[in-house]
Amino acid sequence: MNKNKLLFVQMLAIIVSMTFAIRASNNMIATTLPLFSKYYFHFTQSEVGILSALLSLGTFITSGVINSRLQSNTRRKFFILSSIAYAVILPLFYFANSLSIWVISILAGVSLGSIMPNIITYAGLLEDRKARERLLSIYTLALSASLVAGPAIESAILTTFTIPDVFIFFEPFAILSAVISFFIKFPEERVSSAKINVFSNPGFKTAVINILTYNIPFSVILTFGGIYAVDYLHVSFAEVTALFSLFFTTSFLARIYLSVRPPQSVRLHAIAAISMTTIGLLAILFSNNLVIFSIALLILGFPHGLTYPLSVISISRTFKPYERNTANSLFFAIMMIIGVVTPTVAGFIAELIGIKYLFGTLIPLVLALLTLLNKYVGYVDKVVLEEARKNSLPISKDSKA
Repeated sequence: MNKNKLLFVQMLAIIVSMTFAIRASNNMIATTLPLFSKYYFHFTQSEVGILSALLSLGTFITSGVINSRLQSNTRRKFFILSSIAYAVILPLFYFANSLSIWVISILAGVSLGSIMPNIITYAGLLEDRKARERLLSIYTLALSASLVAGPAIESAILTTFTIPDVFIFFEPFAILSAVISFFIKFPEERVSSAKINVFSNPGFKTAVINILTYNIPFSVILTFGGIYAVDYLHVSFAEVTALFSLFFTTSFLARIYLSVRPPQSVRLHAIAAISMTTIGLLAILFSNNLVIFSIALLILGFPHGLTYPLSVISISRTFKPYERNTANSLFFAIMMIIGVVTPTVAGFIAELIGIKYLFGTLIPLVLALLTLLNKYVGYVDKVVLEEARKNSLPISKDSKA
C-alpha cells in the first residue's frame, strides 16, 4: 500500500468513527428533546420550538463566532476540550427538569459547535480532488449510517426504558468521540493579512442556498415530525424513532450512491433533490394515515442524503485548503441559524394553523430557493470542466448539463 492510500485509509477510519459517534448521539438529542419536553414537561408547540432553537443557538455561538476565528493550534485544543465537554454534558439530560433543560440544551449546543466543522475540514485535507470528494462522500455516508442506527437503537431502548434513560444509553458514543478527538489533525494555515471573501464566492452561495432548500424542511421534520406522528397518527414513542430510522435509511442509500459515484454536476443532483423534497412535503400535507406518512418520509430521506454532501463539495471545489476552515465554519454556522430560526417560527405557525398545514407552507419557499440556486450553481460545475480541460480528461455527460 503506497503512502497516499495509507493516508486515505487512516483518515477514513478516524472520520467514520468520530462522525458516527457524534452524529448518532447529537441527532438523538434533536429528535428526543421535542418529545421529552412536550410529553414530560407539557411544553407548548412554541416552547418546544424555542427549546430546539436553543440547541442550535449554542452550536452557532461556537461554530460561527468562536471556531472560525481561531488559529489551527488553538482551534485543535478547543476542539478536544469541546469533545470532552460534550461527554460530560450529555448525561445531564437524564437529571433535567422543566427549568434546567433550557440550560443543558444550550450547553450541549455550545459543546457541539466546534466538532462537526472541524471534522469536515479534516476530511477535506487531501490534495487530490477526486480522492478528497470521495472521502467527503464517505464522511457524509457515515453521517447517514449513524442517523439510521441511532433511531433504531433508540427505538429498541424505548420498548423497555423511558425517554430520559435514552440519554444515558447514548453516553458511550460521546465518550468515544472525546477519545478519538485526540487523533484529528488540523491543516497548516498561512499567516496572511489577506481577507478571505467567503460570502462573495459563488461556490459558498451555492452551498448555502442548496442547504436552505432542505434544512428548513428538515428542521421542521426533526422538531415536529415526531409530535405529529404521536398526536395525529397515534403512534408510540418507540414507533416515532423507528419512523426516523426509516427516513434516514433512504438518506443512507443516497449517500452510498454519492460515495460510489461522486457527482460531477452539482446542479443536476440539486434539482433532483429539490424535486423530491417538494413531492415529500406534498405527501405529508395530504397524508391521513401511517402508510402515507411513512412513504413521505422515505421520499424525503433521499434529498436529505443528497443535499448536504452537494454543499460540502461546492465549498471543497471553490476554496483553497487554507480557506476551507473559515468557509466550513461559516457554512455550519448558517446551518445552525436555520436551526435557531426555523423551529422558533414553525412553533408559532403550528399553533396558528396546525402541524400538518405547517408542512404545506414550506413548498413555495423551497421552489423559490430553487430559482435562486440556478443563478450560482453553474460556477461550481464549471470548476470541474476547467480541471478536465486542463488535465485533458474526458468530461462526463452530467457535468456538461
